Amino acid sequence: MQQFSTPARIRVEVLAGLTVSLALVPEAVAFAFVAGVEPLVGLYAAFIVGLVTSVTGGRPGMISGATGALAVVMVTLVKEYDVEYLFLAVILMGIIQMAVGALKQGRLIRMVPYPVMLGFVNGLAIVIFLAQLESFKIPGTETWLPGGDLGIMLGLIGVTMAVIYLIPKITKKFPSALAGILVVSGIVIFGGVNTATVGDISSISGTLPEFGMPNVPLNMETLMIILPYSFILAAIGLIESLLTVSLIDSITETRGQNNRECLSQGAANILTGFFGGMGGCAMIGQSMINMKSGARWRLSGAVAALLLLAYILYASSLIERIPIAALVGVMFVVVIGTFSWSSLRIIRKVPLSDAFVMILVSAVTVATDLAIAVIVGVIVSALVFAWNSARSIYVEESMESTDERKVYTLHGQLFFASITAFRDLFHPPHDPTEVVIDFQHSRVWDHSGIEAIVDLARRYAAADRELHLLHLSENCQRILGKADVIIDPDPDRDPEVDPSYRVTVSGLGNSDGGH
Repeated sequence: MQQFSTPARIRVEVLAGLTVSLALVPEAVAFAFVAGVEPLVGLYAAFIVGLVTSVTGGRPGMISGATGALAVVMVTLVKEYDVEYLFLAVILMGIIQMAVGALKQGRLIRMVPYPVMLGFVNGLAIVIFLAQLESFKIPGTETWLPGGDLGIMLGLIGVTMAVIYLIPKITKKFPSALAGILVVSGIVIFGGVNTATVGDISSISGTLPEFGMPNVPLNMETLMIILPYSFILAAIGLIESLLTVSLIDSITETRGQNNRECLSQGAANILTGFFGGMGGCAMIGQSMINMKSGARWRLSGAVAALLLLAYILYASSLIERIPIAALVGVMFVVVIGTFSWSSLRIIRKVPLSDAFVMILVSAVTVATDLAIAVIVGVIVSALVFAWNSARSIYVEESMESTDERKVYTLHGQLFFASITAFRDLFHPPHDPTEVVIDFQHSRVWDHSGIEAIVDLARRYAAADRELHLLHLSENCQRILGKADVIIDPDPDRDPEVDPSYRVTVSGLGNSDGGH
């Protein structure tokens, strides 16, 4: 990471915060429209969530605010009931998120495989790109801009992107995204160019958000209405936030605090619900703008949030003059920087299952939402892992000198997916009177594995064979011991050197009973 003196670092953070704040305005307004609420509801959420998480969150430099992933879930609640129900749902969403952090379950994000991460990043880049296409329509309609206006729009976007790419070659002391916005704004304002501005979307002028309890009945019926929405919103918010933490960790080569981020996101949403905001979570686009602007401290996020409030209170007339094309140009650069282009190069080099998961997660992210995409990706990856693990179980056979004792050295994991293959490895009627299964290179992971061992013991008992289990791990001993399917070690053996456990055949019961 580039080294800065403290004054220089503060300047970088403030300028990065200014850049992010300008990009937050149209996003917050647009997502408010998606959710079916007033623009100020989205702006208040961007301010409150952004400020709280930037100061208390687990990932310095990450930007949070109102997001489209949450807005698409909120719209149904707002349409069927009222915006006041949304505020209460956001409060409950925050409580759930804080509970996840308090229980230290933020570490579950480590269960997300790398192909899912790539699919998430690529899918989100596509979603950000598609969201910008709305700017090529006449404000308030579904009609595309006419040819002349479209040409002006594309030209200004091109200028913005060119400035963003050229400025770092001239100086790295000024955020290139901010330079792009200022240059194109100057061209439009002083050149009298007729193009859509932030003010054409909606006015952002307002007052300070006011504290208040959502005006809905506090009863069980209300709880049953908002509870499903709150759980979905909490899940989406945490998944998007924690995946963004992981992404920024890889960029900065540092490590964020997942559980702290869960607590911070929850506290921010509780607060924004009481102040009439639509809630929010981490924003990968704005976070990438912040990172590319050189920000690494908490200061940039706090500055962005406070400037957003200043725009609402005092500078709405100025901000509303910023051309939409400048902000779209910034987001297009974010799309290019967010998309993992290396994944296209490696897609033929990785296992087919990993390539499938990457494409699947990207497609589901675009078609539905982030939470569903990540969950689907994790499930598919887990099933692929289970399938591959189940296929890799095998035994090495050996006979002791007496030819009355056969040893099976088991390799692989014994769990629900591998029990059929495990069963087919043994043939009790053809084995000698005493059989040993050596688990030194294997583990029993679940109840299905236990039942497979018990069933095998029944088969050996029916064939008048005695079964022993050798070199069980402590975890295996504990699982089988709780299931009451083993007896004490053979007293003739040294348990420290060669622990052996004999399955309790006589206590296994029969097909009509338990064990």
